[in-house]
Amino acid sequence: MSSMADRGLQEAIRAVGGVTELARRIGISQPSVSNWTKVPAERVLQVENASGVARTILRPDLYAEHDVDDVNRGRALEYALLARLLRQPPSSALLKQIAQLRGDETQLGAAHAALAEAANVAETSVVEREYFDLFIGIGRGELLPYASYYLTGFLHERPLARLRRDLDRFGIARAEHVSDPEDHAGILCEVMAGLAIGELPGSEETGRTIFENHMAPWIGRFFADLENAEAAEFYGRVGTVGRVFVEIENEAFALPL
Repeated sequence: MSSMADRGLQEAIRAVGGVTELARRIGISQPSVSNWTKVPAERVLQVENASGVARTILRPDLYAEHDVDDVNRGRALEYALLARLLRQPPSSALLKQIAQLRGDETQLGAAHAALAEAANVAETSVVEREYFDLFIGIGRGELLPYASYYLTGFLHERPLARLRRDLDRFGIARAEHVSDPEDHAGILCEVMAGLAIGELPGSEETGRTIFENHMAPWIGRFFADLENAEAAEFYGRVGTVGRVFVEIENEAFALPL
């Protein structure tokens, strides 16, 4: 474990008796946990359940009172969940967490309720296969969740180059262990989550630039395609959450600063 691990992560590791045990309890590999410097936003609730360490200690930047308002905290959690589900299939522990989501009378609330219902009946192995068929496949998956592909029909094209220029300009660097190009939908959601809570450098205008220039032109279509994909059962509900949330973000960013 890195000496740079923050207090919350150290507390969780101490509570369960080590990195290996924490990784086992939340259903991921030990090297993945060893690479953390803090508990990722999308893992907070799992680690809280596994370790007994409160979320306000694990990630006070997300759950304690500070200068991030409730709206941006909620946006960060929404983006973080989408990022987690787009980057890899959910563990059984995460499915249990998602099954606890509560809906309300809003369109996003209804999408949350449908996702929770899907998570409640989902089998981890079936969702893993679904993820493989959708995003990996034999040769390629049913969907390619990249800006370059959606905007040009090819991977590693100008949309990726433009995104990299903006990320570099804002001082946002790709993590060393990440192999996907930065225009992956999940990575873009991670960036937006980090910007919303101030974990990544940048102002509100930075988030607006990333969303309007590098997400709005295509990511709504991607989520709609995911919603209706042939291989998507659980992930169809993920697509609905993403589509509705992006529509809300579009409306919010359309408002003047």
